[in-house]
Amino acid sequence: MQQPTSHPDPPATPLRRAPVQRRSVQRLARILDACAEVLEETGYEDLSTRAVAGRAGVPIGSVYRFFPNKRAMAEALAQRNLDAYARSITTRLAAPAGEPLEWRHAMDVVVDEYLDMKRTVPGFALVEFTVPAPRETRQANYLVADRLMSLFAGRLGLDPADERLRTAFLVGVETADALLQLAFRMDPDGDPAIVAETKVLLQAYLARYLDAAGGPGERHEDGGPGEHHEDGEPGEHHEDGEPGEHHEDRAG
Repeated sequence: MQQPTSHPDPPATPLRRAPVQRRSVQRLARILDACAEVLEETGYEDLSTRAVAGRAGVPIGSVYRFFPNKRAMAEALAQRNLDAYARSITTRLAAPAGEPLEWRHAMDVVVDEYLDMKRTVPGFALVEFTVPAPRETRQANYLVADRLMSLFAGRLGLDPADERLRTAFLVGVETADALLQLAFRMDPDGDPAIVAETKVLLQAYLARYLDAAGGPGERHEDGGPGEHHEDGEPGEHHEDGEPGEHHEDRAG
């Protein structure tokens, strides 16, 4: 019997105290902006609370009011990145109520918004959705997969508690993450060919889970990864909906 994939518990908030007043919210935003800038310049190992306080123009006590150490500060930045990523995807996919979501387009947006953050957000290359840590202890892709699942569940009619779907989203995120890291090793802006192949692979893998969701999938005359199969058999192309037949304009 297949066992469900074990997802780690969401990390606790890295903040010592949550800001309440508008002035405190703005100060925290300045501290995180400064943290991103210093990260971009020095890297994580040389990041310090004192350097961040100086860049933000606040007393170091203000930094310690929110964070006990630099790791907690970087974790808060990573959480802010994930929230910003989710908002960007939601904005790109906004549509009138009741309009179905085409999942292949949604997956392209997921990749494109990540690429945009990778290219433009200070410090993102070092602290994306988690602080630097050994890969076996990283939780970021679990968090990203679950956030994407929750974003799309309502629009695609998915059950966010379905462990098989949660596992599929996790596999998709892990695979895309590895390939996009390769794309940026090959090219500082992300190798276009690898990015394109990442999108193809992601759609081909998720098709078995999502083709029944979010309205009809795209049809491809050449049998490409985005193909839509009425009866679930791979490689068949049905022009008139009759299973098992392939109809061309020529006779015979």
